[in-house]
Amino acid sequence: MAKGPLEGVKVVEIAGIGPAPCAGMMLADMGAEVVLVERKVASANAAGVLPDGEGQAIYNRGKRSIAVDLKAAAGVAVVLDLIADADILIEGFRPGVMERLGLGPQVALQRNPKLVYGRLTGWGQTGPLAQAAGHDPNYIALSGALWYGGSAQREPTAPLTLVGDLGGGTMMLLWGVMCALHQARAGGEGQVVDAAITDGSAYLSSLLWMMYNTGQIRDQLGAGWADGAAPWNGTYRCADGEFITLCALEPQFYQELLQRLELDREPLFEKQWDRKAWPEARARLEQRLATQTRDQWCELLEGTDACFAPVLSFAEAPLHPHNVARQTFSSVNGVTQPNPAPKLGSHQPQLGVPPRCGEHSKQVLENAGYAADQVAALLTEGVI
Repeated sequence: MAKGPLEGVKVVEIAGIGPAPCAGMMLADMGAEVVLVERKVASANAAGVLPDGEGQAIYNRGKRSIAVDLKAAAGVAVVLDLIADADILIEGFRPGVMERLGLGPQVALQRNPKLVYGRLTGWGQTGPLAQAAGHDPNYIALSGALWYGGSAQREPTAPLTLVGDLGGGTMMLLWGVMCALHQARAGGEGQVVDAAITDGSAYLSSLLWMMYNTGQIRDQLGAGWADGAAPWNGTYRCADGEFITLCALEPQFYQELLQRLELDREPLFEKQWDRKAWPEARARLEQRLATQTRDQWCELLEGTDACFAPVLSFAEAPLHPHNVARQTFSSVNGVTQPNPAPKLGSHQPQLGVPPRCGEHSKQVLENAGYAADQVAALLTEGVI
């Protein structure tokens, strides 16, 4: 099997929760060597959202774990030794935390001038909100990315973590560190990558900004086709209480939808862009789609050009024939998880197993050049 595209890239990840560990997972999925630096004693202020066992922490799959006492000078020295041989460092703490640990970018880049120092926060390293607490909904609310998740009938909302933590956070951090790594390997210097979820979710809103700047969506929720006003773009409840989605934007797709729903002869749907008819047309669609179950609509519409899909739960999605054919999900030791994406023509990643905390402490240090007596001393002193 071909080596992963990131074979030879060395990553040090300072353990945390949220989008930064997912970035480390994605790097490991593509062949990078990711060393996860975990605390020997968990922080008392950590949120109680961690999985019950290491096997459930799919965001740590394929990494090697070393447990270090970061309050000990010898522990900080160990991490600095790992940084000295790394290409990338990833951390997701509030601004100033790494500096207080003695592992800030100034110290790290002195040890390794080629290092790409990836920092992921909600608000960024600078700005009036930099030190404030927050989570995914707060960040995407401030950036504007949440607004068009609402309509005239409901408050703005979005699936937790997708738009902010993973879209504006993980993906933007990865984009930044890979750009910086390319520059460093092309003869440049290492640098700090300041990935703020607010910045990233704003960047990901570029298509919405195009729609806004061209008048397709407005500040008034539910006034544009993309935010709930158009009947042919929405989520509908079926006879069994399940949901389906429609988004028949182009005229030929709109006509196919109407024909398959046997609505093409109703005057109400004659003009797709007649905004005055939209409220009544939506009510008529709601009535029509409530007459059959989700499975019945799938039988009629799925795989056609009507721009249709069922709304599946996490229990259902891995079983859908398209996802099965695409191998979108895997089960490792009984834990269902998404497979790496996108798919590469010459490399099929093998999913690693999440490590136990500190499982590879001795191995990581030996690989970093520590002699056996040095490792033994660190173990005896409780540093690792």
